[in-house]
Amino acid sequence: MKRTYQPSVTRRKHTHKFLVRMKTRAGAAVIRARRAKGRARLSV
Repeated sequence: MKRTYQPSVTRRKHTHKFLVRMKTRAGAAVIRARRAKGRARLSV
């Protein structure tokens, strides 16, 4: 059986990049929450 996670850098960037996150309200909320928590890295 094949493993479920087949990493792709392109797809990773396109779905988790900072600007992509900021496009939606929910994504912006994620960034806000991570800022509030004091994360070193907010997104990819």
